[in-house]
Amino acid sequence: MEILGKILGNGARVKIMRLFLLNKGKSFISKDIVRRSRVNPLVVRKELKLLASINFIKKRSPTSLDWSFNPSFKYAVEMEDLLVRSNTLNKGNILNDFKKVGQVKLIIISGVFIRNKDSRVDLLIVGDKMNRGKIEKEIRKLEAEIGVEIVYALFETKEFIYRLSMYDKLVRDILDFPHEILFHAKELNMEVVRHT
Repeated sequence: MEILGKILGNGARVKIMRLFLLNKGKSFISKDIVRRSRVNPLVVRKELKLLASINFIKKRSPTSLDWSFNPSFKYAVEMEDLLVRSNTLNKGNILNDFKKVGQVKLIIISGVFIRNKDSRVDLLIVGDKMNRGKIEKEIRKLEAEIGVEIVYALFETKEFIYRLSMYDKLVRDILDFPHEILFHAKELNMEVVRHT
């Protein structure tokens, strides 16, 4: 995000552009853009004006208050390659942010993080004594950075192991399809996870 922010002028612009690119066909009023991107309302207003001036976004009608991505934007493919398809997320930061939410035993990323649209879940966290408020805060921060809502699953360790042993469909869908293990605690037998 830091590098893209420098290239494109600022991090706020990157967040707002990603929001539109990852939600093509959807429209947002300024208040929604502020909430989803976690950018100051004055900055959002300035960036919307700039993005509208280059035809990146458009209003549904001249009197409309909502904005949407303009599919006829001249550099749509190039911007999508740069802002969506490039791997600009720092997985180390994701790991560090979520390891602070409790006694975390396992963190798996999938879906939006590895550019797999078929995943049911983007993030799986297994652990004990986890602070759901902190988890929600970190999720919202990540959503603002990447521009799309994150689907996630949280399990206490015992519940995860039980579901794994019962061949629970959600757990199987996460483990049987493309994913990346960011962290696993030594006490959680990952060989069981990998081979069940």
